[in-house]
Amino acid sequence: MHQAGFSAPTPIQAQSWPVALQGRDIVAIAKTGSGKTLGYLIPGFIHLKNRRSNPQLGPTILVLSPTRELATQIQAEAVKFGKSSRISCTCLYGGAPKGPQLRELSRGVDIVVATPGRLNDILEMRRLSLGQVSYLVLDEADRMLDMGFEPQIRKIVKEMPMQRQTLMYTATWPKGVRKIAADLLVNSVQVNIGNVDELVANKSITQHIEVLSPMEKQRRLEQILRSNEPGSKIIIFCSTKKMCDQLSRNLTRNFGAAAIHGDKSQGERDYVLSQFRTGRSPVLVATDVAARGLDIKDIRVVVNFDFPTGIEDYVHRIGRTGRAGASGLAYTFFSDQDAKHALDLVKVLEGANQSVPTELRDMVSRGGGMGKARWGSGQGGRGGRFNGSYVGRNGGRGSWNNSSSERGGGRGYDRGSRDRCFKKA
Repeated sequence: MHQAGFSAPTPIQAQSWPVALQGRDIVAIAKTGSGKTLGYLIPGFIHLKNRRSNPQLGPTILVLSPTRELATQIQAEAVKFGKSSRISCTCLYGGAPKGPQLRELSRGVDIVVATPGRLNDILEMRRLSLGQVSYLVLDEADRMLDMGFEPQIRKIVKEMPMQRQTLMYTATWPKGVRKIAADLLVNSVQVNIGNVDELVANKSITQHIEVLSPMEKQRRLEQILRSNEPGSKIIIFCSTKKMCDQLSRNLTRNFGAAAIHGDKSQGERDYVLSQFRTGRSPVLVATDVAARGLDIKDIRVVVNFDFPTGIEDYVHRIGRTGRAGASGLAYTFFSDQDAKHALDLVKVLEGANQSVPTELRDMVSRGGGMGKARWGSGQGGRGGRFNGSYVGRNGGRGSWNNSSSERGGGRGYDRGSRDRCFKKA
């Protein structure tokens, strides 16, 4: 821990570690970049040592992740911090050959980190047993539901013992997450860092919103890139794969840009991320495959070339900068076609004490975003009564309950697209 530069736990770690070490189920809600991964891994390591299960019979810990990038990052943290305890970890994700992953499983493994689609494939092949899993983590639970993974998650859970500890870590707390939490967690403790009823952006990120026509975006983007020191790490988010490729081609010569999106093979994605981390390609053009889980400490600027399909994704995108206590800078291009998000965006800006452009306020006054705010996907099975308790920001514990009998309208995705189900990625 000291070698990694930790002098003290982050707030989410300080609040969730004692609860997890008691064996309690947890819903942990905290902003991106707050240390949620070690929030569940460190208690998991101790749980694993106490269990002393045989890794040849299957994993003791299962971590589910919505994307390949986040899954491999969780594995890297598990290997880094579990090495001294000789804890073995395997990562299962689509877009890569099954052979090497199956060989790792056959050698025995303590922790499996997986995307739901690939894990279900391997379960159907009868090459993995979840009969020993006693510690289940759903990381970025809100995103997994938004991507339509709920049926696959429920199928996976049926393969596990009923007696287990379940931990759900998420940045937002929409209805879909509450419904699945009601079914999967027992007498859970809710740990909140910040206000869960409003979407809050990291206040250490300076947000600039620029109302532009689509024709002005390219020129303004190049101005922003030139205004930063050469070699500064910058992520540019686009809504489509086609625009990603087009922008990266235009920017490669002058700025060393590379693209990442769902149509790239896993090898290509790993290579591009490696080039970005090392600074050989300091400009990354990406769809929302890079909006969550990408933890690179020295990203200076995030540019939203296209506004995302929902305000939650906006908060996650800009959260790629300003991590681990650093300050960050985010530029967002906002067009008339994005007006439906204007009200939500103003709320996020005001909540982070950022200036709100007059043009954006004008859009709100004209009715932009006056409809229902996009909180969650509405996906989920039948909700049940969910009784639990929470640990607040100052450590005080209280009680709460949430009941719902709504049936979600979500649907699963076909297997061919299961690991890249972002809306337009």
